[in-house]
Amino acid sequence: MIDQDIHEYLAELEDIPGTRVFTASRARQGYHLNQFAMSLMKAENRKRWKADEEAYLAEWPITEEQRQAVVDRDYNRMLELGGNIYFLSKIFSTDGISFAEAVSTMTDMSFPEYREMMMQGGRSPEGNRSIKGNY
Repeated sequence: MIDQDIHEYLAELEDIPGTRVFTASRARQGYHLNQFAMSLMKAENRKRWKADEEAYLAEWPITEEQRQAVVDRDYNRMLELGGNIYFLSKIFSTDGISFAEAVSTMTDMSFPEYREMMMQGGRSPEGNRSIKGNY
């Protein structure tokens, strides 16, 4: 049981560096973005998307910011705007990019650097537990 106000509790989740917790608020914000991404599970939709991305995106009631993030393949921005990484994976899979390679674009590392970091045990938790710098 949470003894604090739910809004205070959820605000604390925003203090994790480089992490966007998929809350109910983000789910509502990104509903149509995620539905668009999930539509790419069907071969006929992937074909239409590859033929004309702009026309296909225009069919979805997503915000201009979400549309631009998709066009730019800015996955961090899509997450900020309510995207869910598992739904967004349909976009990079359609682009022929592996999950690991796509995630590497969300860091300041090249894919080989990211892969090596992960093979060495991942990023250190030191300095990555709180934006406030308390940990």
